[in-house]
This record gives sequence, structure tokens and C-alpha cells, in this order.
Amino acid sequence: MALLSKMRGWLEKRSPAQVITGYYLLAVSISVGLFCLPGVYRSGTNVSFYDTVFTAVSIVSDTGLAVLNVADTFSVFGYFIIMLVLQFGGLGIMAMSTFFWILIGRKIGLRERQLIMIDNNQFQLSGLVQFIKEILKIILLTELIGAIIFGLHFLNYFPTWHEAFLQGLFASVSATTNAGVDITGQSLVPFANDYFVQVVTSILIIFGAIGFPVLIEIKTFLSRRRDKQAPPFRFSLFAKLTTSTYLILLVIGTILIFLLEYQHYFKGMSWHERFFYSFFQSTSTRSAGLTTMDITQLSESTLLVMSIYMFIGGSPNSVGGGIRTTTFAVCILFMYNYIRGNREIKIFKREIHPDDVMKSLAIMLLAIVMCGASAIVINITDSHHQLISIILEVCSAFGTVGMSTGITPELSAFAKFLLMMLMFIGRIGLTSFIFIIGGKKKKPKIHYPVERVISG
Repeated sequence: MALLSKMRGWLEKRSPAQVITGYYLLAVSISVGLFCLPGVYRSGTNVSFYDTVFTAVSIVSDTGLAVLNVADTFSVFGYFIIMLVLQFGGLGIMAMSTFFWILIGRKIGLRERQLIMIDNNQFQLSGLVQFIKEILKIILLTELIGAIIFGLHFLNYFPTWHEAFLQGLFASVSATTNAGVDITGQSLVPFANDYFVQVVTSILIIFGAIGFPVLIEIKTFLSRRRDKQAPPFRFSLFAKLTTSTYLILLVIGTILIFLLEYQHYFKGMSWHERFFYSFFQSTSTRSAGLTTMDITQLSESTLLVMSIYMFIGGSPNSVGGGIRTTTFAVCILFMYNYIRGNREIKIFKREIHPDDVMKSLAIMLLAIVMCGASAIVINITDSHHQLISIILEVCSAFGTVGMSTGITPELSAFAKFLLMMLMFIGRIGLTSFIFIIGGKKKKPKIHYPVERVISG
């Protein structure tokens, strides 16, 4: 009891961002313990402790970068352990904690609400518990529906119904949490010509990556439409900005991959094969990491585009990583308005707060420096790999995507450590990371005279 009291006192002195980081580190530690349980791996399989830690970080962060083949290494029991850990990474550690607190009837106090607010990038304490309940309902229901659809469809592929529904459940959880993990051993390459599987997977990926607040607002909008007496619903600026950015990037990515590989990988294919390959990769590259093709056969230009997309990642308060869609959108809008001589950013008849502009620029710059430095260091320590493969690996880790040209198992221990750091930062979010390294926001006690400097 004395130890628990000391731990509680120590936690109360830490900032919410530091506590959340501690919770995610604890989740990694618990996951390592779970992956060390008897029966998790197939008989005769030998996995080093370092690879176990790497796998735990990858699964908790919903990345999917693998130093081992999941299908050949894990048992059926191991598959269920992976799906359990994916929930902590996908829904967020505070969402899962809230779920357990509700189950045991524990009262959720002010401190817990502050942690939920930070972990989910919210701006106010009111309504947070209801917000978490809505997230849990939407995501778990989505995974269940996806598992049923996949399970029934996979009866055409697998000899027994339990194998088909196991594959369907895992595929649904992996797609919804944007984990990029598979138990086929070949990602979605076996379904490269099955457009039904690709479309359903794409929908699940989008549900997970577009942002939980957007899904909740859509749900509220649909319920209001059924109620004729309800007041008209107005979507928030966040929902409009993140949805429009997500869809624009999806369309542009599809067009770019289609054109760049038209006379390369797609040569000799029909138009619908080219389209679905392009569309699925544009959807999955952002945060999911599942593939329907051998990406090692793609041109360097396409791999670079995919690296940029992984760097951007999914939307805030989603299962995706990266700098997030709204950060990218605000930076582009800032550049556009600055060129036109405007000092305010106006979009959808709203003006973006200057603090959000500053934060977006800081996140973008920090992410570029961090990923650029990581790529340079790994290129030095593992120079036998192509630079484009290293860049893709770094962006995949930071964006918690899991897409790779297959070099992950061959990397040095130090390179894997850097990737683990990037995966972890990508999952907790750069906003929380900035709070950790920068500390609490302080008001300046003194001001100095303002002076202009020459730039540009």
C-alpha cells in the first residue's frame, strides 16, 4: 500500500503528457510480458527478447513493422494476444482505461479527465466520458461488422469456417486499427484481384484513420436528420478540414500512383486493375500499411510519394500516426495565405487560431528534422541498404504505417532502436512529445524590445 501511495504521489506531480507517455510505456511492458507467455508462438519457434520488444512497440503503436513473419511465428493464441494489444494502440490507452474503469464502476475524476483530454487532443473537460463511450461503440461495432463480412466472404478461400472467421476477425481488427499486420503471410497480395475485399478493407481503414470526432459528428448528423424537430446540425471546422484534406490526399495519391506506375508496374494491366491497385495503395499508405502488390517492384518516385504520405499520416484523434492531416492542411494554408499577403488563415467561413498555426508549423519542422536525422543516421549505420528503402522505413515507423520493402529484419540493433522511438513518438503524437520535452506553458515575466531580422 505504501508503494502504491508513493507511486500515486509521484504521478500527481507529473504533467498529463508525461503520465500518458508513462502509460504507453507500461502498455509496451505489459505487451512484452504477454508475448512471453507460453503458447504465444508456434512450437519450435525461437524469438529473441530484443525482437519481442520491437514487436511489442510495433503492435502497441499500431505500426506493423515486423522483424518476423506473424503468420509463421505466432500461434492462434498469439493472434488473439496481438488483436488485444492492437485495441490499446488503436483506441488509445486512455480510452481502454476508461472502458475498464466503467466496467468496474470506478468514478472518473478530474485527473483522469485531464489525461483523456490530452490523449485525445480535446480542448475541454466536459463530455469526455461520453466521447470515449461513443468511440468504443463505433470502433468495436465496426470491427464486429467487418469480421462478419470478411468471415462469410473468406469461406470462398479457406477450407473450414473457423479458419475463415479467424482470418476475417484479424483482417477486420488490423484494418480498423490501421495496424498493417496480417496472418496471411503475404499481406493482401492473395486478394489482389478481389475488389470486394479491397473495398471493404479501404472502408475500415478510412473509418479508423479519418478521426473519431468526425465519426461521432457524422453519427450525430444522421440521428438529427431522422428527428424532424431537432435543431439543424453544423459540422465543426475540424470535421470539415480533416475530412476534405483526407479525401483530397486520397484522390491525389490515387492519381499519382496511377500515372507514375502506368508504364512501369502497371504495364499491360487493364484500367480497373491499375485503378484498384492505385486506390488501395493510396488508402493504405497513409496509415494502414497493408498492400496488394510487391512494393519492392515500384519505382523510386512512387516510393517517395508513399513516404511523403506516410509522413503526413492519418487525422488527429484517430488510429493513424504522422504529423496528421490537419497539421499538413494548416501549413499549406499558411503558406498560401502568406504568399497572398494575408496574415490570417480563413477557411469554411472560420478563422484558424494563431496558436494552432504556430503548433502546426512547430510539429511540421520538428517531424522533418527528426525523420531526416533518423534517415541519415540509419543510412550511415546500415549503408548496404538503398536510401529510398531507409526513407520509406523511417516514414513508415513515424506514420505508424508498417509498410516496408522488407529490410526491417536486416537492420542493425541501433537502427531498430531508432525505429522503435519513431513508432512510439508517432503513436503518442508529436503534440504530447512537445509537451514532454518543452514542459508546461509559461507566461513570460519580462519582455524585451522587438526588433526585425532579415530572413528569406
